[in-house]
Amino acid sequence: MAFSLLPKLTPCIFFLVLLSSTCFTSTDAYDPLDPNGNITIKWDVMSWTPDGYVAVVTMNNFQRYRHITLPGWYLRWTWAKKEVIWTMMGGQTTEQGDCSKFKGGVPHSCMKNPTVVDLLPGTPYNQQIANCCKGGVLSSWVQDPSRAAASFQLSVGRAGTTNRTVKLPTNFTLEAPGPRYTCGQAKIVRPTKFITPDKRRVTQALMTWQVVCRYSQFLTHKTPTCCLSLSSFHNNTIVPCPTCSCGCRSNSSQSGKCVNPGTPHLASFVSGFGKNEFSPTVQCTNHMCPIRVNWHVKLNSEKYWHVKITITNLNYRMNYSDWNLAIQHPNFNHRTQVSGFTYKLMTPYASINDAAMLWGMKSQHNDVLIQAGPNGKVEGDVVFRKDKATLRFDKGWAFPRRIYFNGDTCIMPPPSAYPF
Repeated sequence: MAFSLLPKLTPCIFFLVLLSSTCFTSTDAYDPLDPNGNITIKWDVMSWTPDGYVAVVTMNNFQRYRHITLPGWYLRWTWAKKEVIWTMMGGQTTEQGDCSKFKGGVPHSCMKNPTVVDLLPGTPYNQQIANCCKGGVLSSWVQDPSRAAASFQLSVGRAGTTNRTVKLPTNFTLEAPGPRYTCGQAKIVRPTKFITPDKRRVTQALMTWQVVCRYSQFLTHKTPTCCLSLSSFHNNTIVPCPTCSCGCRSNSSQSGKCVNPGTPHLASFVSGFGKNEFSPTVQCTNHMCPIRVNWHVKLNSEKYWHVKITITNLNYRMNYSDWNLAIQHPNFNHRTQVSGFTYKLMTPYASINDAAMLWGMKSQHNDVLIQAGPNGKVEGDVVFRKDKATLRFDKGWAFPRRIYFNGDTCIMPPPSAYPF
């Protein structure tokens, strides 16, 4: 009897196996707040040379709220043949590689898998091109589109010299602090067109290909970097970040280094924790997160309710410049006033306005979140107009559904712990 059922079950089992192998192996992550967000890398061949071509590579950050901070982006690929990079402007490779076979001029890089980084601010003008030399920092598209692009130029040798003989690089990898990315294959697209400064003539690249890289939650931090605490005027309880949100103090391999605020000679103590200045050294807490966000329901009147948001930096080794918060709450479509922050409503879907983006203001000197210490926090206020049809303070409605700091999801207390 059992064997007679096997042929009937096999197609169903095969379908389930096929479904699981096709649906759950991708490292791409769909982001409901930014469904079309990506970083597009475009190669424009501007001229041919006797043994290759000159190309301008441009990276455009089309992500609404994820940006790239110091130490900046790293772009790596694999050459299809035996290409070399003769010269570069606006960027450089991290290694030259073995160029001993060249007796005359020595290439900038002979690596099969070159890694390119941006040049630093203050680079001599004869080594710059447009959109270069920002130390690898890319703003998010919403915060500052003018700083959401980076470019470098390279002269490639031992390559094809026509559209038919050029072989596209493969295995593109984009690395950056915080969010991680997966990149697709390079695809030939329509040549990019350029308008001359006098706007009277249009030129175009000889050949163009592009690569699209998307945020991947499966390649991001092994441990979270942010947590949320909650408080309210109608309850004396302050709900802290969940214990071990970003690691546990007893597990040094997971939590990293931590120090107590009262440690004597704190600055010298922190600087002795290692050579990597970007590895976090956090204040010892029960949650061990570098960033803590507090959402405090401050006031409740007849027509309005008032929230105070405080972001505290508990990382002794990192200043967060151009930081941002992305927040989901159903009352953002009734927002009436924001103070202390720059505000932008995020509307990934036309009929749903339940998310907003907040970031610092240069005029208030809070666009940089200073490292842990007396000045290591920023705060602001949001006033909402009440939606009486849905507002219920006794159901936890006044607290956010989700919060992201610099694109990373903040760990939230369980709903059962909310201060009702």
